[in-house]
Amino acid sequence: MPIDVDKATSAPPVRTEVVWDERDVRLYHLALGAGAPETDPRELRYVFEGHERGLQVLPTFGVVAGGTGGVGFQVFDLPGVDIDLAAVLHGGQEITAHRPLPAAARGTAVTRVTDVYDKGRAAVIVQESTLLGEDGAPLLTQRNQIFVHGEGGFGGDRGPSDRLPAPDRAPDLLLEIPTLRQQALLYRLTGDWNPLHADPATARRAGYDRPVLHGLCTFGMAVKAVTDRLLDADTSAVAVCRTRFAGVFHPGETLRLRVWDTADGYRLTAGAAERDDAPVLTDALITPR
Repeated sequence: MPIDVDKATSAPPVRTEVVWDERDVRLYHLALGAGAPETDPRELRYVFEGHERGLQVLPTFGVVAGGTGGVGFQVFDLPGVDIDLAAVLHGGQEITAHRPLPAAARGTAVTRVTDVYDKGRAAVIVQESTLLGEDGAPLLTQRNQIFVHGEGGFGGDRGPSDRLPAPDRAPDLLLEIPTLRQQALLYRLTGDWNPLHADPATARRAGYDRPVLHGLCTFGMAVKAVTDRLLDADTSAVAVCRTRFAGVFHPGETLRLRVWDTADGYRLTAGAAERDDAPVLTDALITPR
């Protein structure tokens, strides 16, 4: 079996040095669509180092810190994992911000596989990565779920149910977020060079009529929108954010975001407005401090 569960989950953590600066932070925020309108002080918090409140950093930046396109995505190089990239789907993401991310730092990502679940036709690899600051204390912990088609059925644990359905009522906030047709090309500069997001031929081989936007980009856009509208654009107010990637989103489409204010935080869903709200993000939650 390409995935050796015991070997994968017992392997020692991988430590990776991670370095970023204010330019990386500004580029990431611009790739999410920050800076429009360019004179809005709230937008300048994300892209202008001279803002009176300083350059703020969304916690979702921690996933791409260091230009890796996703801190912790070393799963393909870990012992016990021999899988085909074409069979892989990023299924879900959870981020816990232990403290605000600095705009420039040198840190260490400590990454390991915590679980491999058997979903029948697919296996789900759960990977955890903690980003440590220069002082050695945690800045951020992320957990991502990686679906590997065709690798299930090995008799393992199916894993817990982490579904988080939207409330059965009208949303408290409805937002429509336009995107640029070149947004995936811009977001690639954060370090995710998968040609699926740029090359039409690769997209067609994967079953899409054109390149798709990175799931982590749409998630970052959603977290930014909630931060702006409900948390006074204060990135330090986000404690935890999570989502399930439910479908593709094409650059140039409009991301329609529905948000509910609940006892456990802001639940949200996102869909592609031009395609009858085809699901893009589901089971999402942003928990403020």
